[in-house]
Amino acid sequence: MISEQTKALFDREVAKYPASQKQSAVMACLQIVQQERGFVSAESEKLVAEYLGMAPIAVHEVTTFYNMYNQQPVGKYKLNVCTNLPCQLRDGAKALQHLEHKLGVAMGETTKDGMFTLQQSECLGACADSPVMLVNDIHMCSFMSNEKLDQLIDGLKSAEA
Repeated sequence: MISEQTKALFDREVAKYPASQKQSAVMACLQIVQQERGFVSAESEKLVAEYLGMAPIAVHEVTTFYNMYNQQPVGKYKLNVCTNLPCQLRDGAKALQHLEHKLGVAMGETTKDGMFTLQQSECLGACADSPVMLVNDIHMCSFMSNEKLDQLIDGLKSAEA
């Protein structure tokens, strides 16, 4: 069920488009759901589809295409590591292995304390700065080395203490 507050936020986004094209607000509505619930569940996808008059599979396609939508609960810090060829050619695999070892999780997993989720990104559009990682869909970490990764993780952990 969509709360009245969420419905009002959906209405605000839908109002930005002609009535015949309200499906154009799908990404904004998914972002609203994620902000409210922490992730976009299959049930949430169906609610958004119903609200926008779309087929549920069309909403699911958007959710699964973009890395910014979490399809399951994630840690406080979501680490999207680029695994595309340019990053791999510049030691991206080593950086990923270092992160997995340091955090004690594999790609797609969340640390036991719920702080970090390690995810794969196909491309983050920063090939010249490779290897790269995106933290919480906002902060780009470029030229990842073990030292830079250690500083980042340790800094995020100490900020929580």
